[in-house]
Amino acid sequence: MTELALLAGLAASAFLSATVLPGNSELALSALFYQQPALLWPAVLVASVANTSGSATSVWLGRRAPAKALPARTAGWFARFGPAALFLSWVPLLGDALPLAAGWLRLPWWPCLLWLAAGKTLRYLLLAWGLQQWL
Repeated sequence: MTELALLAGLAASAFLSATVLPGNSELALSALFYQQPALLWPAVLVASVANTSGSATSVWLGRRAPAKALPARTAGWFARFGPAALFLSWVPLLGDALPLAAGWLRLPWWPCLLWLAAGKTLRYLLLAWGLQQWL
C-alpha cells in the first residue's frame, strides 16, 4: 500500500471514530506505525485533523437539531465548563455525545473547535509517544 493510501485510511478511521459511527483510530494509527514507523508524525497530524473534523461535524449536526432542554446534569456540566468540556471529547462513549450537546446548546463555534483540537491532538501525541516507547 502507498503512504498516501495508508494516511487516507487513517483519516477515514479517525473521522468516523469521532462520530456516533463505529471506528477505532487508535488501532489504525498503531497499525500504521507498526508498518511504516517513518510516517508516525504525519499520521498524528492526519489523525488529529480528521478526528477534530469528525467532532466538528457532530457540533454542526447538533446545531441543526431542534432546540430542546438537555438533561439537567449535562446542561449543568456545559454551563460550568462551557466549550472547555470538549477537551474530553476523545473519551470513549462520552466523547461522541459531547460535541452533539455543544452544538445543541449553541456553544460558540471557534472555542469549541479549539478545545476539540486540543484534546484530540493531545490524545494522539500521547499514543505516539507510547508507541515509540513500546515498539
